[in-house]
Amino acid sequence: MDLTVLSFIGFTLFVAIYAWLKTRKENLDSEDGYFLGGRSLTGIVIAGSMIMTNISTEHLVGMNGSSYKNGFVIVAWEVTSALALIVAALYFVPRYLKMGLTTIPQYLENRFDAGIRSLVAFFLLVSFAITLLPIVLYTGAINLESLFNVSEVLNVSQEQGLWYTVLAVGGIGSIYAIFGGLKAVAVSDTINGYGLLLAGLMVPLIALFMIGDGNPILGMEKVFEHSPEKFNVVGEKDSVLPFSTLFTGLIINQLYFWCMNQTIVQRALGAKNLKEAQKGLLYTGVLKLLVPFIIVLPGVIGFYYFGDSMYDQQDMVYPELVKKVLPVGLTGVFAAVIMGAVLSTFNSVLNSASTIFSIDIYKRLIKPGASSIQLVKAGKLSATVLAVTSIMAAPMVANAPEGLFQLLQQLNGIFFIPIASIMLAGFFTKWVTPLAAKVALVTGLTFYVLTTFILDIDIHFVHIWGIEFLLNVLIMFLVSHFGPKRVRPDVPSLKSIIPTTRWKHARLLSAILVIITVAIYILLGNI
Repeated sequence: MDLTVLSFIGFTLFVAIYAWLKTRKENLDSEDGYFLGGRSLTGIVIAGSMIMTNISTEHLVGMNGSSYKNGFVIVAWEVTSALALIVAALYFVPRYLKMGLTTIPQYLENRFDAGIRSLVAFFLLVSFAITLLPIVLYTGAINLESLFNVSEVLNVSQEQGLWYTVLAVGGIGSIYAIFGGLKAVAVSDTINGYGLLLAGLMVPLIALFMIGDGNPILGMEKVFEHSPEKFNVVGEKDSVLPFSTLFTGLIINQLYFWCMNQTIVQRALGAKNLKEAQKGLLYTGVLKLLVPFIIVLPGVIGFYYFGDSMYDQQDMVYPELVKKVLPVGLTGVFAAVIMGAVLSTFNSVLNSASTIFSIDIYKRLIKPGASSIQLVKAGKLSATVLAVTSIMAAPMVANAPEGLFQLLQQLNGIFFIPIASIMLAGFFTKWVTPLAAKVALVTGLTFYVLTTFILDIDIHFVHIWGIEFLLNVLIMFLVSHFGPKRVRPDVPSLKSIIPTTRWKHARLLSAILVIITVAIYILLGNI
C-alpha cells in the first residue's frame, strides 16, 4: 500500500474518530439535539462548518476550471459573499434566533401562511435532489478518480470508476448525516474546513515556489507576465460574469445563499447564543476573502502550465495541477481533505433536507402529533431516500458546456431567486399578502425556466435573476393591492430559547470586511 493511500486513510479515520468522540454523548433523539446540534455550536465551529458546507469540489474543480478559462472575473462569487454574511450577522440571524426558528420555512408560515411554508419546503427538497447533491458527488468523484486512478486500480472504464466513487462517497456521507445529526456534521466540518484551507493554500504556494525556482513572489510575477488579462476582476459584457451582474442578480443570489438558505443558516440556528452566531458568520466572511487563493488562483496557475490545451476539459485542470505539484505523501492527505469537502457539503445538505422534511412536512402534514423520536426517524428516512436519488442522478451532470460550477449556478436560480423575493418581501414589508407570495413564487420559477432553459434569450442568466426579482416584486404589489387583504395568519408567535445579546465587535469586523472587499476591486479592477 503506497504512501498516498496510507495518508488518505489515516487522515480520514482521524476525522471520523474525532467526530465520534465529540458527539458520542449527545442526545440525538430530540429535535434540537439531532437537527440543531443541541443549540451548542460556537463561532469557530459555525465558521468551519459554513465554509465546508459552501466550499466543496464543485468549487475546487468547477471554479478553478472556470478561472483557468476566464481568469479572476469569477472572484465576485466569493468576495461579495463577505458582504452578504455581514447582512446575515447584523440583521437576519438575530431575528431568526429571537423567533427560536429551526427551519426557514417556519418563518414563512409565521409571516404568510402554512401554504407558502409547504410550497417552499417542497421546492427546497427538489432543489437539493436535482441540483446541488448530484453535482457535489460528481465533482468529488472526478477529483478522487484523478488522484487515485480508481478505474485503473479496479480495471474498469473511467466512467465505471467515477460511478463506483460516487457510490462510495455518497454512502459514507449518508452515514455521517443520518446517524450523527448536525453536531457530527459540524465537528467533522471544522477539522476538514481548516484542513482544506491549509491544504488548498499549499497547492498554489508550492506551484509558485516551483515556477519561481524557490521564490514564490518571482513565481507569481511569471504567472502574471504570462497572462496578465487573467488577473482582471472586472468582467466585460461578453465575459462569463460581467461586472454589471454584481448590481443586479448576483446581490440577490448572495443574500439568499447566506441569509435565507437552510443548509447555511442552520449552523447559525444551532448556535449556543447570538454572540457565537454572529462570530461564526463574520469569521466565515474573513475566510471567504481567503478562499480565492484556493479556488481561483490555482486555475490561473493551471493556464501557465497547460496553456489552452485543456479548454475542452476545464474541470480536469485542478486535479491535474494537484498531481503535478504535490509530493506523494501530501497527495494522500489532500485527497482526504477533498473527500472531507465532498462529505461536508453532501452530509450538510442531507441534514438540512431531513430537518425541512421532518419539521415542515412530516410534523405538519403527515403526523401532527409526532414525538421527537418519530421526527428524528422521519428525518433519517428522508435523508436516506434523498441520498439514493442524488447518487443515481450524479453521473447525469457530466460534460456541462460552461463547466460544472456555471451549471450549478444556473440550476440554483430556478429556486433561489423566487424564494429570496418572497423572503425579502416578508422581512421588509407588511403589505405583501400570502396569496401574492404564492403567485410570485410560481410565476418567478416559470419565468426563469422559460428564459434560461427553453427560449433563446441573449441575456446573462445572472441579469435574468435581477429581472425575475423585479418581476416578482411587481407581481406581489399588484396581487396584494387588488387581491384579498389578509396579511398575517393565526399562528403562535415564536420565542427565543437562547441568549440574544449581540457581539460587541460585530460592527467593527463588518466595516473591515467591507473595506477589504472594495479594495480588492480597486486594486485588481484596472489590470
